Amino acid sequence: MIFKRKTSGKINKHTNIKHEIKSRRTVLKSLKKTIKKYEQEIISALEKDLGKSKTEALTSEILPIYKDIKSTIYSLPDLIMPEKVSSPILLFSGKAYRYPEPYGHVLIISPWNYPITLSFIPLIGAIAAGNKVTIKPSEISAECAKIIEKIINETQHSNTITVQSGGVKETTHLLESKFDYIFFTGSSSVGKIVMKAAANNLTPVTLELGGKSPCIIDKKVNIKKAARRIAFGKCFNAGQTCIAPDYLLIHKDMKTAFINEFKKVITSFYPKGAINSDDYTKIINKKHFERVIGYLDGSDILYGGTYNKDKLKIEPTLITPTNDDIPVMQEEIFGPILPIIEINDIDEAIGYINYHPKPLALYIFTKKRANSDKIINKTSSGGVSVNNTLAHYLNTNLPFGGVGDSGMGKYHGKETFKLFSNYKAIQYCGKLDIKQMYPPYRIPTFILRKMYNIIS
Repeated sequence: MIFKRKTSGKINKHTNIKHEIKSRRTVLKSLKKTIKKYEQEIISALEKDLGKSKTEALTSEILPIYKDIKSTIYSLPDLIMPEKVSSPILLFSGKAYRYPEPYGHVLIISPWNYPITLSFIPLIGAIAAGNKVTIKPSEISAECAKIIEKIINETQHSNTITVQSGGVKETTHLLESKFDYIFFTGSSSVGKIVMKAAANNLTPVTLELGGKSPCIIDKKVNIKKAARRIAFGKCFNAGQTCIAPDYLLIHKDMKTAFINEFKKVITSFYPKGAINSDDYTKIINKKHFERVIGYLDGSDILYGGTYNKDKLKIEPTLITPTNDDIPVMQEEIFGPILPIIEINDIDEAIGYINYHPKPLALYIFTKKRANSDKIINKTSSGGVSVNNTLAHYLNTNLPFGGVGDSGMGKYHGKETFKLFSNYKAIQYCGKLDIKQMYPPYRIPTFILRKMYNIIS
């Protein structure tokens, strides 16, 4: 992804833009070089922490970083240059600019489910914007935290990037310190703690949270393709994805067909069974494993339901929740369990979604564009994929982030640079001075109205 915009050139002789571009590119190139050097160690760390296959490690954790660094390095001159904007008639002899400046010192708190990419993708944008950055990797993905620290230390840009390892104690200490911006990815409960701590220092925050992302299946749909794409979105990283489909709202006439197709898809994905497959990720630790299998209580299992405590693996499972108040319908599942709720029509699905907190992602499967448009227009969510899952996240030309309970702030691509930049307003005024604009006022009001383009 390459992004360009019209720029204005130098705004004054003191602007050292070429030096900034060079220095920021140097850090990014050094970062990419070091990540490539330790690529195999990253893959090994992901296998130890999450049981990720090499393919999933590359596609979800490593290759997106290379792509983002490459596009950011290429596009940095266009991003960093002040943008000229028009001036009102009262200032027509002057020039105005939107000038991106770094916030200062940024804190990035990354999660355990995608520990590499969700540490480095925000870092790339923050460095490109000229900030100093401290990364706090999750202690839960311990092996990945070690390799992140090793990579950052070896880039030899400690004046720009530092790593703070540790657990809750170290994170609490960081949050008590003064930062100019905080970027947090994680659960809603911890997000509230981060926001409260940031408020004490009036620090702006981006909260990339999760929540319960619904998936709607309409009556008119390609059920085979829907089942395959939903299964992939739910099984990728064993459902430990903030935008994984969390529950299914399916037209009652399509439920049986979906279950049958889902079974076929899982068999084709994992011929020896998911629990025995090297392509199927494990649950991060025993605590989360027990949490996820606990969601099976109070529900009717339609498919799956088996698990292996030693391997920390849970088979992809379809359930029917007995009611809307049980934990599996109140909490983000973050595992390979998919509740199924029957609906009679699209309006019922819309009503159900709007009754609950705004989700990070919304998935719609339908052959009718009118129905997908109706759902999009009558619901609110961080992002939407139509006839697929995870797709809007993969398009880095689209901003990614939540709304309401699912978070605040958007990033990806050029949006990451913008997120970590304070766009300072600069107005240069010309020599022309309209004396009638000063007291005692003598300019007729009709001229004022024309000048402000407010003609009654």
